[in-house]
Amino acid sequence: MKIIGLIGGMSWESSVEYYRIINEEVKKRLGGLHSAKCILYSVNFAEIEKCQSEGDWGKAGKILADAAKSLEKSGADFIIICTNTMHKVIDVIHENINIPILHIADATATQIKKHGLRTIGLLGTKYTMEQDFYKSRLEAQGLKVLIPPDQEREMINTIIFEELCLGKILPSSRSSFKRAIDYLIENGAEGIILGCTEIGLLIKQEDTNVPLFDTASIHALAAVNKALE
Repeated sequence: MKIIGLIGGMSWESSVEYYRIINEEVKKRLGGLHSAKCILYSVNFAEIEKCQSEGDWGKAGKILADAAKSLEKSGADFIIICTNTMHKVIDVIHENINIPILHIADATATQIKKHGLRTIGLLGTKYTMEQDFYKSRLEAQGLKVLIPPDQEREMINTIIFEELCLGKILPSSRSSFKRAIDYLIENGAEGIILGCTEIGLLIKQEDTNVPLFDTASIHALAAVNKALE
């Protein structure tokens, strides 16, 4: 079994889900008392969020690159970054280590294509929805990516940072997300990417009639696949 290196803490609420899913899946596949070999480096999310809001992606990249180097030195065979947004700095991290990084968008695109879908709605932080680092990765896989309008994007971003990252799960926010999902479906989305690892804490498959792609779950399961291959 390969050792999984996790860069977490962005937020720790979703990192907990990664750890749970990875270990439950290893136990499911191998049985008995089996669990995953993994190393978690959990960053201080306040430092990362400050870099994001100030547009200092260079500093954020250095923080995560240092985390990745620590994981490599500790014996990790490969790395997963337990957040969608910070894949924006994946190239900086790559430059500082000699082990592979399992990209969350690639794992998600693979699952979407298995469903035979081509037009997909994307929900996430405003950085993930508006900037090209994530959407272009999906588009390179032949997918058409739709995002909500400006006002809805601001609402989603606010709920992520002011509620979900703090462990607040509110019915009113679920209703707001469902309206955004309905908008995307009405405009041609055949499925929806929960493109922030916290959204799956709020939105479940029963909340819509189209397939949901929970990136935290998909990414965690892809890590298990790689660890056991």
